[in-house]
Formats: sequence, C-alpha cells, structure tokens
Amino acid sequence: MTLDIMIPFYGDPAMLRETVGSVRAQTSPDWRLTVVDDGYPDPTVAEWFGALGDDRVTYQRNEVNLGANKNYEKCIAIAQQRDVVILGADDVLLPEYVAVVSAARAAHPEAAVIQPGVKVIDEHGTEVRTLVDETKKRLYQPRVTQRTVMGGEDLARSLLRGNWLYFPALCFDVAKIRAIGFRPGLDVVQDLQLVLDLLMRGETLVYDPAVCFAYRRHSGSDSSWRALDGTRFDEERRFFLTAADELERLGWSRAARAARVHASSRLHALTYLPAAVQKRRPDAVRTLLRHGLGGLPGSLAPRRGAGTAS
Repeated sequence: MTLDIMIPFYGDPAMLRETVGSVRAQTSPDWRLTVVDDGYPDPTVAEWFGALGDDRVTYQRNEVNLGANKNYEKCIAIAQQRDVVILGADDVLLPEYVAVVSAARAAHPEAAVIQPGVKVIDEHGTEVRTLVDETKKRLYQPRVTQRTVMGGEDLARSLLRGNWLYFPALCFDVAKIRAIGFRPGLDVVQDLQLVLDLLMRGETLVYDPAVCFAYRRHSGSDSSWRALDGTRFDEERRFFLTAADELERLGWSRAARAARVHASSRLHALTYLPAAVQKRRPDAVRTLLRHGLGGLPGSLAPRRGAGTAS
C-alpha cells in the first residue's frame, strides 16, 4: 500500500515546513506527498520546495484561489493511490502514522475510512488538553484498546452526539469518497457530512487507538474564528436538521434524534458566550444563544458508539 498524502495549503509557511518534515520522517516508505498551494502570497514557499530535492514530494500552485472546500476537492481528484489523507498544513504526523494506517488497511480492505489515535498540540508544538478535546475523549470517543470496525446507525448516532473524529488524520478509500464528494455550502462540518454520507451508503470505519497523529489546535484556525463569530453554529444547525430528516427516511430513528438534539454542538456554542459578551458582539451572542438553547427536543446525555474489535 502506498499512501497519497495531500496537503491543501494556505497558511503559515513555517508550520507547513514542519508538517512536510513529519511526513518525510515516517518509518514506512510507503507514501507520496503532494502540496497544493492555493495561492498563498509568499514566493519563499515555492522556493523552499524547489530546493527540497525529494522526488517523493510534489508541489503545485493553483493559478487562482479556490477556497478550502474546492482545494480539498482538487486534492481528492488528483490523488493517484487507493488511499488518501487530506493533511492539515499545520498538523504533524508522528513517525508511525503510515505504518499504523497501512496495517489497518491490510486487515480491513473493505473499510471506507481509517481513524488512528490522535493527540492535540498547540501552536508551539506542546501537547495540550483542551475542553473540546477532553470532552471528545471522555464522553464521546469509543473506549476501545484495539483496532475496531464501526458502522451503521450506531456509529452515526455516536458521531452526531459528539464528533470525535479528526478529519486531517483520516485515511480514506479515495474511490468511495469520489463517489460522494463534499456537499456544497459547508465549510465547517463538511468532514462529518462526508463520513455520515458514507455510513448511510453502508460503508464502515476502522478506529485504531494507536496514537500516531498530532492535531494542532490554536486560535488562528478557521473553525475557531467562525465559532466566535457565531456563523459556525448557523451552519451546524442547518447540517443537523437536514441530517435528521435524511436519517429518519432511512429508518435510523435513534441517529435522527441525536441529530435533532445535537447536544455537544449546543454545549460548544455556549462555551463561546463569555468571549462574545466580552468583545461586545450582540449579533454573535444572539446566534450562540439561539443555537445553544433553541428548540431543545430531549435529553442531552451523551452516549458512546459501538464497534467490533478486529
């Protein structure tokens, strides 16, 4: 198995160089890296890649800025191997990442998605424990100690109660995601929508708890400023209500109810209220309150997903 690692880039060149270095440091040689620069205004990026001298690494620059979603789609379209990772330009692969996902693929060739274990780092590369990530880990992430196959309504309900996946760490069967693609109009929850679409088509996910990926969380991320602005939660509300209708039609009533409740999303919105008040953003306060407290249909108690160990 050769893994296509794609980096849709528009951001900090220094962090990009660190990310590329982490790919080149893999213990397994079974990877190829492609960086798709979405027109970041810094000529030193192209110069750095031109001097890299590594034929496993390809750099290309878009003629016009496509935006995040369209650049993700381009990365998927140009992937040449069976499996693809859409790696964040500020995240870090630990040395065993390719080895871990390759072993999971060998054991489960039918799986559409592979999620390995993840730790969280800040902008300085220091491992951190944030409220969001600790909630994911302690309340929503399945407590398994070995590679486990998951799917169907149980996994859909688990993810809709609290999305414990980390999109940049996911390894996808590229043919299966090409058959679905990213839904238009989504900028924050496009990853969860993609996995949900796969599950509704009968596909499965493999979770391997071996920690081999470092996810960088910092205030400069797109999802962070969208959360403080409140627009993130407008999008999330539309997503959850649409998902509930689709799941109900599929007969997955428990997952549909989890989507309507969207407990973790509501609680997440409420955590931003103090910052919105402090910054005197009444528009954001109204959006956060509407999402956090509006139209509660039932219990907010989170539950864990289920799977089968391999």
